[in-house]
Amino acid sequence: MASQDWVEKDFYAILGVAKDASDADIKKSYRKLARKYHPDTNAGDAAAEKKFKDISEAYSVLSDPEERQQYDAIRAMGGARFAPGAGRGAGGPANGGFEDLFGGLFGGGARQPSGAGGLPPEFADLFGGGFGGAQPGYQRAPQKGSDRTASTSISFAGSIHGTTVSLRESNGNVIDVKIPAGIRDGQKVRQRGKGNPGAAGNGDLIVTVNVKPHDFFNRDGDNIRIHVPVTFAEAALGANIHVPTLDGDSVTVRVPAGTPSGRTLRVKGRGVKTAKVTGDLLVTIDVAVPQNLNKEAEEAVKAFAAATSDADPRHDLAAKARL
Repeated sequence: MASQDWVEKDFYAILGVAKDASDADIKKSYRKLARKYHPDTNAGDAAAEKKFKDISEAYSVLSDPEERQQYDAIRAMGGARFAPGAGRGAGGPANGGFEDLFGGLFGGGARQPSGAGGLPPEFADLFGGGFGGAQPGYQRAPQKGSDRTASTSISFAGSIHGTTVSLRESNGNVIDVKIPAGIRDGQKVRQRGKGNPGAAGNGDLIVTVNVKPHDFFNRDGDNIRIHVPVTFAEAALGANIHVPTLDGDSVTVRVPAGTPSGRTLRVKGRGVKTAKVTGDLLVTIDVAVPQNLNKEAEEAVKAFAAATSDADPRHDLAAKARL
């Protein structure tokens, strides 16, 4: 861009920011305006296309610390001493000496920012990673390296409490991957910057986590299911029983009188704990039938059978079985 243009265009006003705006404020304003006026969302709108080129031009200068410093200096001197025609004397240069002046100040001429329609690389993701040549003058952003994939197996305890696994690359380097507490079987963990290299930085490493099953605890979403045996007397009369939990301690569960085998009781808040939710412990009751009865126990069961001979748990079975 010619130095004369730098004097005449107020890039701060174009981006809607103050002259002392921070880099973050400039970037935020550019993102907002670029989305609004981008040609892909304003097809055939010449005014929007020109606005987009203006804000891209402004950002390309103000986002570069060196160019911004030059621009501020040129604007200050141009507005105070070198307005168009101010330096034009007899036989003087028609442009008022801008190029000679700024070339001497900044070592051979003012730096040229990226093309008027150029899109800074870090914002290519706003519009799908470039324009595919559809809009003349737009620059395709440098691309990140591709992602790499890997898989690992962890214990059930590691999935509940969180763990760290070490993956060894073919060159011998070791990458430590932190596995968050509560991860499920088949979920993926992303290790940023550990993928293949690229012009815009490394890609990521995506690790699929396989969780080994547990003999006692079974995961159901964020809940944990367990099966707990109880005696016939406990199921019939009711009882307080102690069952183990994921934390390694036990919790007391009340089995109501008359609980049938297969009924599931819920213990709130004793399931899987993640950063967002906490599941429950689901306790399924299995009524255990004794395999060997001594004489006294056998007589007691016979007495119980006689006392409950009028009870028929299969009285409606035939009705249920009708087609």
